[in-house]
Amino acid sequence: MILFDDTSDISSSPLTLSELNGLVREVIAVSMPDEYWVVAEVASCNTRSGHCYMELVEKDEYSNTPIAQARACCWRSTWMRLAPRFEKTTGECLHSGMKVLLRVKASFHAAYGFSWVVTDIDPSYTMGDMARRRQEILKALKEEGILDKNKSLTIPSFAQRIAVISSATAAGYGDFCRQLHDNEYGLQFYTKLFPAIVQGEQVQQSVINALSDVYDEIENFDVVVIIRGGGSTADLSGFDTLPLAEHVANFPLPIITGIGHDRDQSVLDIIACVSQKTPTAVAAFLVSHLVETLVLLDDCSVRLSRLVTQRLQQSLNKLQSIEQRLYSAVALSTVREANRLDSLQERLKSIISLALMNQRMRLVSVEQQLPLLLRSQIERQHHRLQMLEQRAQAVDPTLILKRGYSITLHNGKAVTDKAQLSSGDKVNIMLANGTVDATVE
Repeated sequence: MILFDDTSDISSSPLTLSELNGLVREVIAVSMPDEYWVVAEVASCNTRSGHCYMELVEKDEYSNTPIAQARACCWRSTWMRLAPRFEKTTGECLHSGMKVLLRVKASFHAAYGFSWVVTDIDPSYTMGDMARRRQEILKALKEEGILDKNKSLTIPSFAQRIAVISSATAAGYGDFCRQLHDNEYGLQFYTKLFPAIVQGEQVQQSVINALSDVYDEIENFDVVVIIRGGGSTADLSGFDTLPLAEHVANFPLPIITGIGHDRDQSVLDIIACVSQKTPTAVAAFLVSHLVETLVLLDDCSVRLSRLVTQRLQQSLNKLQSIEQRLYSAVALSTVREANRLDSLQERLKSIISLALMNQRMRLVSVEQQLPLLLRSQIERQHHRLQMLEQRAQAVDPTLILKRGYSITLHNGKAVTDKAQLSSGDKVNIMLANGTVDATVE
């Protein structure tokens, strides 16, 4: 290593960049000859020419701010051995966002700079981290009280209006539609696709946006189906995020998942109302659910028909029994009423005979008393006439005129007040013997 002090003539001994980098490489090779196990998060990962290039990052536990970054690479000869083992164990390809345990050795290249060369990967650490992250999400959902909220919903008996969240070009979506619409029972379903990215880093926001679009038309659907297009088990981490889990747990319609992996359950599988392994299994479930409803309806129809027939027969038997009882009651009542009428008829005859006898006796008595009554009545009326005659004679005008009085008539009416007359009026004056015409002065 070359050191310079303040008195050295720098201009006399400069180094080229490659020489300086060479010195750094020698220092690293001498001072860090070993391999190290390191825990880091994969910030980015891509494969070129069979080699795997990664950006590793360590983030602050509380602020999520990167506090360390480094490049890493796994050469093709090693990567071809490590990648299949990692995917077989974890069920996923190495991708950004994963926490990994890597064995690395330091490498400094004069042209490309420093990087860590990956010589081994421990997939069991990643499996544990993935499980821990899922448990943390499930714990958070439980603390919020929404872990089983969507699972507690009941799928409608006639779940025929299906909102599908999937990739439009995915083979799994096509398989789902064919399985659903070409079912052997000829059952009819209505489906509407809400396109979403279901693989990679954009899964969370894409599926959340699709759920929001479904919510805007929620009255048009019975259930929501989330399926992955294709059968790859890679890139499932997008379904293991707290924001997406919260949206699914709180969604007011039952959600059915068919994410298409057999090894592990994603968080969405755990909290969804129903979870199936594949899109075709989801379609089969919906068909089976509707078939169960139809079978139940057929059974109810048969039971209802049997019950109605039974009730009708019971009612008919009851009516026949009532008819017999009514016939007997009417016959008995008729006999009783006939006897009662006979008794009433005899009593009526006796009453009429007695009444007639009383009336005859009364008529005989009246007939005997009638002459006396008539004579007495005639005498009373004769006496009354005599009294009226005397009273009439007492008020006879001719008697008054004979005493020297007169009656003045004007227009045929008696004059009792001089105010009734005016000067020049013609009047008639009645006297005891004749009348006199006069004029009022």
